[in-house]
Amino acid sequence: SGINAECPLRPGPTVAKPFEHLPSNVVPVNYVLRLHPDLEQNTFKGQESIEVNVKESVNVIKMNSAEIEVQSAKVVINNAEVVPSNIATDANTETLTLTFGQSLPEGKGNVVLEFTGILNDKLRGFYRSAYTDNSGEKRRIAVTQFESTDARRAFPCWDEPAYKATFDVTLVAPAKCVALSNMPVVKEEIQDDLRISTYDRTPIMSTYLVAFVVGEFDYVEGRDENNVLIRVYTPLGILLYLVIY
Repeated sequence: SGINAECPLRPGPTVAKPFEHLPSNVVPVNYVLRLHPDLEQNTFKGQESIEVNVKESVNVIKMNSAEIEVQSAKVVINNAEVVPSNIATDANTETLTLTFGQSLPEGKGNVVLEFTGILNDKLRGFYRSAYTDNSGEKRRIAVTQFESTDARRAFPCWDEPAYKATFDVTLVAPAKCVALSNMPVVKEEIQDDLRISTYDRTPIMSTYLVAFVVGEFDYVEGRDENNVLIRVYTPLGILLYLVIY
């Protein structure tokens, strides 16, 4: 038994792309992120509300995004909703540009997005894999590898290490699945055979440190000398061998 990835043993070749730093006139403060992967269709749906600091009046907001389709976008600032006049993605620069018909004022605001993406087979971003359990059944899983600039394949973001923020993550997965992220679960509920897991807010950190795992796993757990809970997750059936041997 073991994990047999449905993807190459190493990420695909990196094609040189034009590089340009994102404008620093709008910066992220906090991401409220909800992702719902579909392990059968190899896709995911997402919603996010990004608290931003608008440092100067602008009519364009640019962030990173790759292999993501944005269904809707708006900015909420000074208790008013502003819908962009144009939503544009650029596959070459891996950017999402929101252009507004009016200037956004300085201050705090929220960029609210709804989007869809793919669980790719490239071992980067939000990607698909699988393992075969002891009965020979294939178990699909979704995992992440964001370092150094592949968080943009899971959600639109300021995907440069210098742009640090906090993250409030919610994962929606089949009820039979385990859903993991960086922080402990603070709320979990089952609705219509779906497990909705909400995690504690992260420390301030770069996007490449965000992580998700969704799949069917067993685990063993214990506590260290400081009473910190530690869990090790395994493919289904592996614990039986651990007990025997």
